[in-house]
Amino acid sequence: MSSSSAARRRVVITGLGVVSPLGLGPDAFWERLSKGESGIHAVGPEANAAPGHAGGQVPDFSDEITKEVMPKKQRKFVRVMCREIELGVVAALSAVAQSKIDLEQIDHDRFGVDFGANLMFSPPNVLQDACWSVTERTPEGPKFNYDRWGGHGLNVLEPLWLLKYLPNMPACHIGIAVEARGPNNSLTLEDASGNLAVGEASRIIQRDRADIMIAGTTGTKLNSVKTMHAALWHDLAEGDGPPETWCRPFDASRTGQVVAEGACALILETPEHAAGRGAIVYGEILGMGSSCVTNRDGSPDIATAVANALKAALRDAQVDASDVGHVNAHGVAIRSVDVAEAEGIGRVFPHGVPVTALKSYFGNAGAGAGVQELAGSLLALRNGVVPRTLNCEQIDPDCPIDVVRETHRPTDNRLFVNINVTRAGQASALVVRAA
Repeated sequence: MSSSSAARRRVVITGLGVVSPLGLGPDAFWERLSKGESGIHAVGPEANAAPGHAGGQVPDFSDEITKEVMPKKQRKFVRVMCREIELGVVAALSAVAQSKIDLEQIDHDRFGVDFGANLMFSPPNVLQDACWSVTERTPEGPKFNYDRWGGHGLNVLEPLWLLKYLPNMPACHIGIAVEARGPNNSLTLEDASGNLAVGEASRIIQRDRADIMIAGTTGTKLNSVKTMHAALWHDLAEGDGPPETWCRPFDASRTGQVVAEGACALILETPEHAAGRGAIVYGEILGMGSSCVTNRDGSPDIATAVANALKAALRDAQVDASDVGHVNAHGVAIRSVDVAEAEGIGRVFPHGVPVTALKSYFGNAGAGAGVQELAGSLLALRNGVVPRTLNCEQIDPDCPIDVVRETHRPTDNRLFVNINVTRAGQASALVVRAA
């Protein structure tokens, strides 16, 4: 997914909407990030499968917050939104408000949405009554009757049950709320979704198919089903200290990821369009790259995927590795993934580059993490620093990279690369220049 053209339209960022364990909105998010405060703590039953119930949960989030940002006539739609969809809608509509777009003055046919999400899962209790209604008691124990499910079991579910858990619904609700009648797309590429949604939205503007795009992601692993998946597929973090110390990317003593939830959205437009309405510019999208690599046995080759995505993004941005001021790493704190990611970074930056890993602050929200990380670098560079990685006290010798830790690192280099990668070996990267 790489291309270059000297004449292509530039794409700038003019709005940020953040819904994070660190807080709601870019100001609250940056305040805690700047102070080195974690959004990870012991949470409720959503994280029952996680050691110590550790998770990154958005504080004080409720349906009422979603209703506040929705147009009055559309507030009833909140009834058919799961929490994951609500997080994304609030992030997107907050970004629109923060960017000061005048919805009365824009061309709505050239206003689009590109949004990423995880596959969404309803809590088991939502399906409980329907499943038991077609379960027969036998001497051998309960037996689910598949023949009765379509004719009887489904009728027990809420009529609009499915609409609450479709990963394309964030983009749908966002588009309806702001009457964005331009290009609209949904991506479900797990952790890699954020960079790809922002990159694809940039491409749409570069092709002159839209003037303004809302791009972002929402995601959670802080759902009873998703947390169980995380526990089955990957190591989950644990430790002797408080949960906020458990997410330790690239640290020699790391034990695994911390599950989380969150969403983040950007407003993208051309510099000319932004200037025409007096918008504040936060940064510019320069290039994107992606790669998915597996070995012959089907196992992921994360190191090669990361290296490929980085090279493609740099090539697309028409910059050299030596131009990059820092890398915002996936940094999920899973031992094997961190080692592979560090290897991939090392292949592209053999002379070193500062690396930060912001999941140490808010955990892994799957699709919802990558754009939060991008926003973290943007806000940090506006304040002249590369944000530090929390809890990285002793760098793993198998991760020979320059992890920014202990304190934020002063910098005047405003160019960075954002990386994310999935457990299947799908990597994505964006090259961004902060304003």
